[in-house]
Amino acid sequence: MTFVAKFLKDARVMAGDLRHRKIIRAALGNYEIARDQRKASFQSWESARQLAAETKWDALNHLDKYLVEFTAKIEARGTKVHWASTAAQARTIILQIVEEKKARSIIKSKAMTAEEIHLNDALEHAGLNVVENDLGEFIVQLRHEAPYHIVFPSMHLTRGEISELFQRELGSAPTNDPEELTMIARRALRKKFLTADIGITGANFAIAETGMISITENEGNARLTAALPKTMISLLGIEKILPKLGDLALFLPMLATAGTGQQLTCYNTMYGGPRQPGESDGPEEWHIVLLDNHRTELLADAEQRDALHCIRCGACLNVCPIFRNVGGHTYGTTYSGPIGSVITPHLRGLQDWKHLSNASSLCGACTEACPVKIDLHHHLLQNRRNAAVKKPTLKGQLGFKAFVQLANHPKVWAFAKKIARITQPLQKLVEGTPFDPAKSWTQTRNLPPLAKESFKDWWRNRK
Repeated sequence: MTFVAKFLKDARVMAGDLRHRKIIRAALGNYEIARDQRKASFQSWESARQLAAETKWDALNHLDKYLVEFTAKIEARGTKVHWASTAAQARTIILQIVEEKKARSIIKSKAMTAEEIHLNDALEHAGLNVVENDLGEFIVQLRHEAPYHIVFPSMHLTRGEISELFQRELGSAPTNDPEELTMIARRALRKKFLTADIGITGANFAIAETGMISITENEGNARLTAALPKTMISLLGIEKILPKLGDLALFLPMLATAGTGQQLTCYNTMYGGPRQPGESDGPEEWHIVLLDNHRTELLADAEQRDALHCIRCGACLNVCPIFRNVGGHTYGTTYSGPIGSVITPHLRGLQDWKHLSNASSLCGACTEACPVKIDLHHHLLQNRRNAAVKKPTLKGQLGFKAFVQLANHPKVWAFAKKIARITQPLQKLVEGTPFDPAKSWTQTRNLPPLAKESFKDWWRNRK
């Protein structure tokens, strides 16, 4: 089954699932209230967005300089930096580190880049035990699912479903109490922390000025991932760079506000190197893998490079009417929602994934919600245009050529309108059949009736 066929099949099922829709709308309704309260605490949310966009623009347009600065400073404190051009290369680098350390058990905090390169599959295929320690990621791992959402991996599940999962997989007693469910997961994970040979993390930001990475979280699991195992590996995309440490004063509260509706996430930690002499905790050895994986190709596209500004807050997913109805798993890719529909064709191939850019109402809500002002809904249109230009379809070419002839000849257009009014009753007879020329539309909606008299005709005939 092709990617587009699977997407259409899954979308049709999920759009009709009223229970799923109720769960998502309830979760996002609570998020919207908290987000708007936090946005109001900014002196000017729009000014903050503009400053964040300008900061990311500077970082990306001088990425060569900032990456070199970041690497030099973090290596000076004993960190080993690796450069990965592709997903396969990143997996190979990490597997080599694991092999050198003769590791068998790996604890892993939340990292969307790891999902992007399918790291868990590669590690498990090599015979390693990999455990996700973010609560949402742990839940979907037990269900053998991909994360549902960039920020809320298990938002599609109810407490009852999670309780049943824990009963089946962890042998716990049934409960609907959120705190008790959290404690069940904590007890199971604490043993994994203590026995892990290697800890793997992602990063929210990388600071060029100081040579440090910043990780923001609400559970403290990433801190344990970095503190307890002897070896730490951090996988991050090259676009995570920020020029100065002071930039975090804006980006940390902005990420929390747009992502979860908090003033600030509970744990914001900076890492600058492995354990130094005299320090009581931290890894003895730290590796950073800087991932390209088509990011430089997107950077070379002056029209759409601002998609690399993304700070993975998930705000665009939360406001998208398509995401709300078809859900995160339907997209079939690591990054779902509007940002996923923009960047996935760049990361995984335009022709195979162009359907995601068509799965949009182009309402512009995503662009308005984006804290770093990515022009998301216009980028969706640009993807559609690029796909049509690079591989035009015969049906599309003939259709647009016919429309051009109609639109450029007023008399022909007027004649076509008359014919359409006459034949409109016939449309009802063939609607939904193989003979319906508008079948793709009428499968889910009705064609609007043509007016008996156009405005142009009315204007010409008015007294």
